[in-house]
Amino acid sequence: MGEYRSVNYKAELVGVLGDPVAENPTGVMQEAAFRAVGLNWRYLTIQVKPEDLEDAIRGVRAFGMRGINLTIPHKVAVMQYLDEIAPDAQMIGAVNTVRRVGDHLIGENTDGKGFLRGLQVDAGFDPTGKRVVILGAGGAARAVSTELVLAGAAELIIVNRTPLRGEQMVADLRHRTGGTVSLLPWTGTYVVPPDVDLLVNATSIGLYPDVDAMPDVDLSQARADLLVSDVVFNPPETRLLHAARERGLRTLDGLSMLVYQGVIAFELWTGRDAPEQVMKDALKEALGVA
Repeated sequence: MGEYRSVNYKAELVGVLGDPVAENPTGVMQEAAFRAVGLNWRYLTIQVKPEDLEDAIRGVRAFGMRGINLTIPHKVAVMQYLDEIAPDAQMIGAVNTVRRVGDHLIGENTDGKGFLRGLQVDAGFDPTGKRVVILGAGGAARAVSTELVLAGAAELIIVNRTPLRGEQMVADLRHRTGGTVSLLPWTGTYVVPPDVDLLVNATSIGLYPDVDAMPDVDLSQARADLLVSDVVFNPPETRLLHAARERGLRTLDGLSMLVYQGVIAFELWTGRDAPEQVMKDALKEALGVA
């Protein structure tokens, strides 16, 4: 008789829950990372209707999944079904990543952290003491704003079309972070003043398929070393970033935030260092970026 060998055919599971979710490229990036470090893990892209979210989280528990990402519209609703929420995710008021510790599901938010790492690593920008303008008051704006305040930004100005939503976000940020945050109603064209160090488009303006759209901003008075960043990753070259580059301004595209939030999620799930370049290359290939 041959010698018996013990073989483990069980893959560890992670994934993303969203609605819609079919065009989410995160799985391409994460699976490339798992292969690169030799982990038998799988990343599932799962469409979940809002009314089925509670059952889906039960499924995460029942399947022994190691973690999950949440995208629209589940980032806030999922919090009620988890065992614990990390302090910064509590502060942001949204969860985009869940990690398992034993039988516990812990909610994290890697969006703002991913944005911050991209700022520091890819753009060489330190937000300490800087004046920042954020366009929008949605989930991305909340995550980015919270992490910028915690990283030492001197002042945040939230520019938003809907005053009530903007006021609520500003009040929340002040209360939760103690930061200097103000609201500027977005009526007509917003002229970026010369004392702003960083401009962030945290709206979905310019996102595929509406690729010709651009936030109604005027960069003519911006300082020469202004950094213009966009959270939109598809396409990475948005009209806003193109306009900024034509003026000789520095830019940071949405691929940076997407990669680094994935890098942080990978590290939370696996406890291993993420192969960052592999993840960047896989994402660029998936999105057809040279």
